[in-house]
Amino acid sequence: MPSELADWIDSHHDCRHNLGTSGMLGSIEPPRPTAREVRAADPEELRRELADDLGVDRRRLFLTHGATEGNAAVLQFIARRAASGRVRGCRVAWPEYPDLADLAAWAGLPPTDRPFPAAVAVLTQPRNPEGDLWTRPRIAEWAEGARELLIDETFREFAGVPSLAGFLPERLWLTGTFTKFYAGDDLRVGFVIAPETAREAFARYHSLALDRLPSYSVAGARAAFHDRPRLRREVEGILTANRAAWHRAFPHAAVPRGPVAFDRSVVPDGTVVADRCLRASVLVCPGPLFGDPRGVRIGLTRRSFPADLAAYLAAREPSRGITPSRSSLRSRDRTARRRRAAIGRERAGRA
Repeated sequence: MPSELADWIDSHHDCRHNLGTSGMLGSIEPPRPTAREVRAADPEELRRELADDLGVDRRRLFLTHGATEGNAAVLQFIARRAASGRVRGCRVAWPEYPDLADLAAWAGLPPTDRPFPAAVAVLTQPRNPEGDLWTRPRIAEWAEGARELLIDETFREFAGVPSLAGFLPERLWLTGTFTKFYAGDDLRVGFVIAPETAREAFARYHSLALDRLPSYSVAGARAAFHDRPRLRREVEGILTANRAAWHRAFPHAAVPRGPVAFDRSVVPDGTVVADRCLRASVLVCPGPLFGDPRGVRIGLTRRSFPADLAAYLAAREPSRGITPSRSSLRSRDRTARRRRAAIGRERAGRA
């Protein structure tokens, strides 16, 4: 069953103006491996290339079927190690990618944004949904008191910045994927970088819990990795134009470093605005899915983004000449609060 965010996007994929997605699928054409490359595919070669590129010991890098699987494996591993202790929570800075919090809850690590001691702190870099990058001092300060730190770098290559692989080496876990930047949705390839102190134990867990990658996925990931200069030129060309369109529409907002942005100027509520946009065949992701009811997430990855953004700006406000009554707005607010409360109860129940 897909996550709430994936279900929202998949359920409305036929909208004429799609601002819900965050990957390059459909915007660029990734390379396809040849039959010979598939037959010769070697996961250890892919593992070595990724480790060399990220500057880490190959023994610390583990292949997965995507970042979600990697995040799930790490959080389950951390939860098992924390089972005998008193500190079991997961620190989250809302708004945040909802799957991280949900996976933590399923692993028995209840998510909270309170600065209490925690078994793990989770973070996306660049941030999903806001698209911003945190500095290393800010990350270290925010994660203080958490025994371990999991950073999902799914969007890192969109920002063109080095990996955090050498940061906080004793307690930092990193995950990444070929799905977003490389448009590798059909490859299903990701990876985990474990702290040196947990490398051997996680290797045993990985060998038991996770399957080997199919040869096609390995060959496709290597082909995309080798074709990265060409893919980067195409991605940067699209994102540069789309970030410029975002800046023209929101001159006082920060220009996102990732492939998404978060519009907090919506009124009265992100859920209400997302529903209003659907009626105009515009897809955006409501903020309550990310733990913040005040906005909507907007994807910047499609070539049609300038036109899609214009359609969004026209759709997000009530029709000209029609002003919602106060009772209508209160009703909508109550509906949004009930939806957020239902999501919160469901997450609490999972924990």
